[in-house]
Amino acid sequence: MTVRHQNAEFDEETPLLRTDSRGPHKRKHTPLPWGQFSILLILQLAEPLTSQVIYPFAPDLIRNVGITHGDETRVGYYVGVMQSIFFATQALTVLHWSRVSDHVGRKPVIMIGLMGLSISMYCFGLSRTFWGAVISRSLNGALNGNIGVMKSMLAEITDASNIAQAYAFMPIAWSTGATVGPIIGGTLSHPAERFPGIFGHSGFFKTYPYFLACSIPATFSAVACFVTLFFLKETVRNPLSIRKLLRLAPKVAAVEHGDMLPKAVDVDDSSRPLPLRRLLTPRVIVAAANYAFLAIVDITMRAIQPVFYSTPVALGGLGLSPQTIGLILSLYGITNGLTQIFLFGRVHDRFGTKRVYMAGLASVLPVFALFPVINALARAEGGVLTRGVWAVVLGQALLSILVNFSYGCVFIFITASAPNKASLGSVNGLAQMVVSVMRTVGPASANSLFSLSIDDTHHYLGGMFVYVALSVLVCAALWVGTFLPDRTMSDGAAEEEGVDA
Repeated sequence: MTVRHQNAEFDEETPLLRTDSRGPHKRKHTPLPWGQFSILLILQLAEPLTSQVIYPFAPDLIRNVGITHGDETRVGYYVGVMQSIFFATQALTVLHWSRVSDHVGRKPVIMIGLMGLSISMYCFGLSRTFWGAVISRSLNGALNGNIGVMKSMLAEITDASNIAQAYAFMPIAWSTGATVGPIIGGTLSHPAERFPGIFGHSGFFKTYPYFLACSIPATFSAVACFVTLFFLKETVRNPLSIRKLLRLAPKVAAVEHGDMLPKAVDVDDSSRPLPLRRLLTPRVIVAAANYAFLAIVDITMRAIQPVFYSTPVALGGLGLSPQTIGLILSLYGITNGLTQIFLFGRVHDRFGTKRVYMAGLASVLPVFALFPVINALARAEGGVLTRGVWAVVLGQALLSILVNFSYGCVFIFITASAPNKASLGSVNGLAQMVVSVMRTVGPASANSLFSLSIDDTHHYLGGMFVYVALSVLVCAALWVGTFLPDRTMSDGAAEEEGVDA
C-alpha cells in the first residue's frame, strides 16, 4: 500500500529514518530533552536491578528449597533454569506489549511493566519452593515489556541529530543496575544473620531470608510506576483507550490475517500502526537479525567470562575467588558506563553507524582469543597470577567494552528500519522478542561448550573448542552485518554538523 504526501511516495518499505539525508539545508544538532530523557533513564534501572539482585543468593536459595536433594552438581543447572525463564517468558510477550503500546500509548504499558516487576519481586522474596521462584520469575518476564517500549519512546523524543548521543547514555542504567543489584542481593540476604542487632529478633526475616533484598528493587519499581504516571509525557499521538482497543480487537485480528482491511487504513498508513505481516520488510528483518546475533555473541562472552575466571588453572581457567570476580566485573561496569557516555557519540559521529557497529562486533574475536592465552600465561607461572597475567586480564576486560558500542548502533538501525513512526513500538518489540530467545539459549549453550571443552574425556582442540566455536559465531554475525545499510539519517546529520563546525 502506498501513501502519497507532497509529491513523495511512502510505503511499508520506506524506512523511518531515510538513508539519503543530504539536502540544501544544513541540520543543527538538537539538544536532548533532558527532563523526559532523565526520567526514561531512571525507569530503565528497574529491570537490571530486579534481574541482577538475585545473582549473589540464587545458588544458596536453590540449596535451601531442597530441589537438588543435597546434590551440589545440580545447583548450577537449577540456577540456570531460574535465570533463563525470565527471558523465555519475555520472548513470548514482549512483542504483544510493544504492539499494544502503539495503540494505547507508551505510559500505560510502562506502568503495567513496572508494577509487574514490583509484584513479581515481592513474590520471589516470599518463595519457599523452587517452583514458586520459577513462577515469580516467569511473571517477571511476562509482565515486563518495557525494554522495547522505552526504546521506542527514546526514539520518539529524539531526532537524527541527537539519537546517537541519547543511545550513548542508555548503558548507564544497565551498568548501574548491574553494579548495585548484586551489592543489594549479597548484602541484604539473610538479614537476621548479617544484622542480628536489627533483624535478629524478626521471625519473618528468618523464614523469608531473601525478602529484604528483593523488596528494594520491588519498591523502586513501584515508585517508578508513580513517577511514570505523574511526570512522564505520552509520545503516541491520539492513543486509544484500553476499552476501545478491546472493542476493536476482533477487527485488528482480522487485519493481521488479511481477512478484512478497514477503509481508514487506506487513507493514511503513516498515522496508524501497521499489521504485523507488513512490518516484516527486508530492512526490519536485517536490523532485527543483527540485533539477535549481537545479543547472542555478547551474552555468550559474558556467560563464559565468570566461569573461566572461577575454573582452576589446571582445567583451563584462572581459579579466582568470587570476590575478585565481582571486583573485575564491577570495574568493567563502571568503565563501560563512562566510556559510553564520553566516547560513543564522538566515535559514532566520526566513523558512522555501520563502521562502529562492525568494529565493535569484530572486537569480540580478540577477546575470545585471549582466554586461552591468559590460561597459558598462568600455567607458565605455575598457577601464580603475576602482574603480567593481571595486565592481560584487565586488558581483555577493557577490550570487551567495545562490543557495547554496537548496541547503540543497532538501536539506530532498528529505529531507522521502522516503516512509520506509529509502528516503532511493534518493530522494537519484534526485535526484542528475537533477542530474548537468544538470551534464553545463549548462556546455557556457551557454558555447555565450555564444560565440553575442558572435560577430561573429550578435551576437544586442547580445551579451546568453545573459543573456536564462538569465534565462528562472531564471523557469522559479521557476515549478517554486511547486509545493513551503509548510511542512516543520523550519519548524514553528523556530517552536516561537522560541516557547520
